[in-house]
Amino acid sequence: MSAEPFHEPRYSEEVVPFLAGDGRALHLVHLRGFEKADKGPVVLVHGAGVRGNIFRAPVRQTVVDALIEDGYDVWLENWRASIDVEPGEWTLDQAAVLDHPAAIKTVVEKTGHDTVKAVVHCQGSTSFTMAAVAGLLPEVDVIVTNAVSLHPVVPPSAKLKLHYAVPLVAHLTPYLDPQWAYGGPTRTARALTRVVMATHHECDNLVCRWTSFTYGTGFPVLWRHENLNASTHDWLQHEFGPVPFTFFRQMDACVRAGHLVPVEGFSALPEDLGEREPQTDARFAFFAGEDNRCFLAESQRRSFEHLEHFHPGRHSLHVLPGYGHLDVFMGKRAAQDVFPLLLSELDRPV
Repeated sequence: MSAEPFHEPRYSEEVVPFLAGDGRALHLVHLRGFEKADKGPVVLVHGAGVRGNIFRAPVRQTVVDALIEDGYDVWLENWRASIDVEPGEWTLDQAAVLDHPAAIKTVVEKTGHDTVKAVVHCQGSTSFTMAAVAGLLPEVDVIVTNAVSLHPVVPPSAKLKLHYAVPLVAHLTPYLDPQWAYGGPTRTARALTRVVMATHHECDNLVCRWTSFTYGTGFPVLWRHENLNASTHDWLQHEFGPVPFTFFRQMDACVRAGHLVPVEGFSALPEDLGEREPQTDARFAFFAGEDNRCFLAESQRRSFEHLEHFHPGRHSLHVLPGYGHLDVFMGKRAAQDVFPLLLSELDRPV
């Protein structure tokens, strides 16, 4: 893993608070380039137990840089799974009904644009897609989704771990936190760190190894080490935090069902939202790392085929050889291999 030269950001940064539907305090980070953003707003939505900053790894060109240089007005959404907001026991349902619609309305109000594009990743993608197909995001016209959306498919060993290990560990702790690598606050936390140390030997970064223990089965799970520069691998130690078992229990139900399953009884989310005709006009571009060990590329293939069934020729699928889960955004060659595809999908007429 080689280091990348550091460069100063080519944009200004502003935190824009907003309230979720249940009054939870959340925020957007508005990143404005120094040139006029003539292509309108795009919202980036992070996954579970990280934050909007995950899109700004220490690489030569981040996805934020690429979007701003292409003429977009960039907004990072910190929803209730973010480590930059008050932690809690959340579900995908809460994010879909309470967080994402409020975030999009805030962007529309602040920018004056009627439509918004979105780049969504992992559980930001599942919850955002839930909201979109339920008809809760009418302002969003293009959605670039990475890793997983409506149909989560995991490796067989990860499926067993979800179904059997999650209920056992959930009796001992309400959440998992890769920061326990630096010393857990409870006996359970410290015991789990010893388990991680005994079972994961893929690198000398204990937070990296903890993420693999937390998010699936593999060595590692969330990226291919050869795709990361040394600075990024080190930086990741500070970008992962707590994830509640309320989420893992819901994901177990979704994996077993073969599609997303609402669990909280919100009337806005139909029980069959992973099977019914989507209530959105948004065009979807599905991205999947061919070597993703967190959610198999089959996840995105199934969702693509599902949406294409209702609107043939409207959507697209890109399976990325040599990529895993998060390295799609932070890989040292992502600017050459991935970002041009992403920009072409955003730039395509709706």
